[in-house]
Amino acid sequence: MAFIKINKENFYHNLNQITLQTGSKEKIAIVLKDNAYGHGLVLMAKLASEFGIRHAVVRKTAEAQQIETLFETILVLGDSIIKHETYSYTINSIEAIDKAQRGAKVELKVDTGMHRNGIGIDELEEALVRIKKQGLELVGLMTHYRSADALSSELFWQQKQFEAVKEKVKKFGFKNIRIHSHNSAAILRSKGFTEDLVRVGIGAYGYNELPHPFDTHMLKPVLSLHAQKISTRVLKKGERVGYGGDYVAAKNMTVSTYDLGYGDGWHRGDSDTPFMTAEKLPIIGRVSMDFISLATDKDEICVFNDAKDAARQGDTISYEVLTALHSDIERRIV
Repeated sequence: MAFIKINKENFYHNLNQITLQTGSKEKIAIVLKDNAYGHGLVLMAKLASEFGIRHAVVRKTAEAQQIETLFETILVLGDSIIKHETYSYTINSIEAIDKAQRGAKVELKVDTGMHRNGIGIDELEEALVRIKKQGLELVGLMTHYRSADALSSELFWQQKQFEAVKEKVKKFGFKNIRIHSHNSAAILRSKGFTEDLVRVGIGAYGYNELPHPFDTHMLKPVLSLHAQKISTRVLKKGERVGYGGDYVAAKNMTVSTYDLGYGDGWHRGDSDTPFMTAEKLPIIGRVSMDFISLATDKDEICVFNDAKDAARQGDTISYEVLTALHSDIERRIV
């Protein structure tokens, strides 16, 4: 079977780099949504907890339930809001407040320019009134930056917007609220971190998406994808490989099939511009549901050890390459 290696040392190196920015690992909230960006929810949660991370962020309550014993707090980004001792829930709209279960812990997300989720700044006072009326416990105030990884001033514009939001909430009488706006890109370019928490996703898994003028933090990819040989055959010159016979052998050659395909979340790609593996072996012919073919007889091959490189070849981003990997693929800690 295809399998994934998780490099524990690299993961901890990345968390140490983030800790240098925050000043304390207690201020890190590890983002574990979408199967921990493809790395494995429970596995990465355990590693993060062993490192000393006390806070986690997930997408759904079902994810939180699998890891709730490992963290002091778990923020659920998008699900029905219920009362729970450990979980807090993001308020993404005014309407969500009225649907929330009384007594639930909530964190108010304010739209400072992303224009995706969160209540508008002009709705802030109404939201705060409704939170009190609904009997909810406001434990956090947050926003999300749309261009923290871009060489522009938009980050500072949104930060200024958020400063105004914090002042309004403070004047409204809410106390003991944790403040967090930084994602991986924002914390990596930060020159002074003063908030209570940072939500670290892609940075923890080894990817600094900042452009080169900001690219001062050396992060190390945590995940590598491997496949194992199923069969080997010798092709004669002119014989074709796979569906449609897209690949034609230019000479007599050895070709092996490996146990990876789009059924595992590997992208199908374009056989005219074949993907080059980490070992500089091109995938020949079309990717099948469960198989790829390579001109080698190695028992095991490394498909990629850097998702940014794989993403460049597939004209996408590292996030998509990683999160697409099927949760059934075995993950091994090395």
